[in-house]
Amino acid sequence: MKTARLLQGVSSLFIGLLLTGFDLGSPSQKPTKSNAKRVIKEIIQRANPPIPIFSYNVINTYPHDVTAFTQGLVFHQGALYESTGLRKQSGLRKIDLTTGSILNFRPLADKHFGEGLTVWDEKLIQLTWRAQKGFVYDKESFAKLREFSYQTEGWGLTQDNTCLIMSDGSATLRFFNPENFNQIRQFEVRAGNLPVPALNELEFIQGEIYANIWNTDYIARISPKTGEVVGLIDLSRILDKTDRTQQTSILNGIAYDAETDRLFVTGKRWPKLFEIELVLQGRGKI
Repeated sequence: MKTARLLQGVSSLFIGLLLTGFDLGSPSQKPTKSNAKRVIKEIIQRANPPIPIFSYNVINTYPHDVTAFTQGLVFHQGALYESTGLRKQSGLRKIDLTTGSILNFRPLADKHFGEGLTVWDEKLIQLTWRAQKGFVYDKESFAKLREFSYQTEGWGLTQDNTCLIMSDGSATLRFFNPENFNQIRQFEVRAGNLPVPALNELEFIQGEIYANIWNTDYIARISPKTGEVVGLIDLSRILDKTDRTQQTSILNGIAYDAETDRLFVTGKRWPKLFEIELVLQGRGKI
């Protein structure tokens, strides 16, 4: 009973801090699974102007390795590239979209926890979680070309053809020079006057940054110029209950095929990867 009261109090405090505009910027202040959806609802209900809400139609379904703890996902020149996490299980993969077969694989050292992934200039760039270290690989051979460092946790990674864009589990996105990895700028992602915390896996799509919101079924669509959330994608129930096991984890993984305008999503240890199209659901309250 004491534990239940404590959790209820923590949840109430979190919502209270959000409503008063408290900066939920540090990764240690991530919402818990029990209250994350309430946080999203609060953002949607209070954002001014109202935020467009998108649902989805599933266009195609592809196999996905249920052992892959998906942290980063990229589609490039006909293939998927995936960064997977967990200690002693992290790695880099090239995957055949249609069959789910692993075409190339490079494990990370046991001490590293794999995170975000992007392609830059025919190279793959991969983050790690708390080691403040990233790796650059040859896209074809997966040979490691160099290492680089950063000052925060590493979560999601994408690029806009000019800069690398990184999340660290907070409401902040940071932009880096892809050649020397020096930080250029940063901004706080906001929905109206409210910060949007726990930004995770990233993808740059048609001039917007798409970001998984950790521990929820939502993807935020973010303006790279202002940091404002210009839309939310609700992917609730995209993975059927019959496809879930005790090992199935959260939604995480966004990839975009710019050549054919295809959007893919998956999750950690999900058996399926989905090609979807977005459908405008409405504005304002869920």
